Amino acid sequence: MQGQGETASVELAGAGVVAPLEAAWDSIRTGLRRDLCARTFDGWLKPAELGSFEPDSGALDLVMPSQFMADWVRSHFGDRLALAWKTVLPVVRDVRFVAAVDAPRPAPLLILEDTPPPAERDPSAPNFDPRYRFETFVLGKANEVAATAARTLATSKTVGFNPLFIHGGTGRGKTHLLHAIGHTFTASNRGARVVSMSAEKFMVEFIRALKDNDTIGFKQRLRSADLLLIDDVQFIAGKDSTQEEFFHTMNEIISAGRRLVITSDRAPQDLDGIAPRILSRLSWGLVADINAADYELRFNIIVSKLDALPGVQMQRPVIDFLARRVTSSVRELEGALNRIGAYAMMTGRAIDIAFVEEVLANVLRANQRRISIDEIQTQVAEHYRIRKAEMTSARRAREVARPRQVAMYLSKQLTPKSLPDIGRRFGGRDHTTVIHAVRQIEKLRASDAELDADIRLLTRQLEG
Repeated sequence: MQGQGETASVELAGAGVVAPLEAAWDSIRTGLRRDLCARTFDGWLKPAELGSFEPDSGALDLVMPSQFMADWVRSHFGDRLALAWKTVLPVVRDVRFVAAVDAPRPAPLLILEDTPPPAERDPSAPNFDPRYRFETFVLGKANEVAATAARTLATSKTVGFNPLFIHGGTGRGKTHLLHAIGHTFTASNRGARVVSMSAEKFMVEFIRALKDNDTIGFKQRLRSADLLLIDDVQFIAGKDSTQEEFFHTMNEIISAGRRLVITSDRAPQDLDGIAPRILSRLSWGLVADINAADYELRFNIIVSKLDALPGVQMQRPVIDFLARRVTSSVRELEGALNRIGAYAMMTGRAIDIAFVEEVLANVLRANQRRISIDEIQTQVAEHYRIRKAEMTSARRAREVARPRQVAMYLSKQLTPKSLPDIGRRFGGRDHTTVIHAVRQIEKLRASDAELDADIRLLTRQLEG
């Protein structure tokens, strides 16, 4: 980066400083483009744009298209960019990386003279994650009831249910919906009081209020909220005094016609250690579950997330592979995508199945569900309404032979068994018979929509 400072125009004018940020940024980008390979620069640094500048702190925002890109550029190029800015334009003493949805754009020339200090953010105001909006929530059968209820509560003038209780396992999107409700409700109701906290934070702040003799202030802050969002209510299990306050807070919010949303990893009836009257109150509203994402939803999530990863090219067979193999949670699926994108950019390698298997070796092992050939034979026999014994019989009638070929094909796709092992489980058949079955089904899937639908359904059933 040496010598770049000479190309940037910085004019001193009395007590004020006129800093042409765009000229400095163009100079820095020229140096980066020269020093880095074109693929790396175009994929990660070219999309960066100038954001706001705080003259008091000397902090400059660089705006990235997504939070993932902001995080990645910060970790891989943060020090380099900070040094470049200090060299070219010393008034920039700190460089921050932010997502586009969260950052204002500056004027081309930022005049530092007589600039008022930035307004301080209300520390009690909720800090909703800019990534978690209804627009970025991918819908599927597993979550459509919860998502529809969440949007209704956030947008409708009147709601026929209160509270909304959303439950589901870890990483399925509960917190995403909670933040999406917050974003939409605050945008639609200017000046409304919104309070968002985890149940654990509720407990900690209540205990602190007790120690400080400030329970009145604690009660007023929560009970005056137009929208109260409580995440992970299961964490107050067994905390009697906290549950007492929580119950009265719920009652006050609901009785006043204000809105309450609560999330948990379990349905109300499955929450141990929670007072019955709280469970009863929760059940009065709408209880919406988020089930594990099925194959179709996982596939659509991958497609959606790829739009936020410029420069990451992934063909359908790779997407299909990921959707079938990373099944534990949506959160882990997103993490897997981020890792693949980062490794692909760093190595310059194409993203194929072999590359994914290498990068996600530990993740794939953890997600591997041990589907047995016996399970496959049972499921296929039930689907085609034949006896399971036909899977190992010598009959060659079409109504038996085709389901048997499907079962062999699925055994090859869904189990780690070798071709000879599969053949032995189908009545001692030779491995060449299994190869023929696999090739035959692959060929038919391309021309027979009904058979393709059957295999997709059987795969979902076996993996789910």
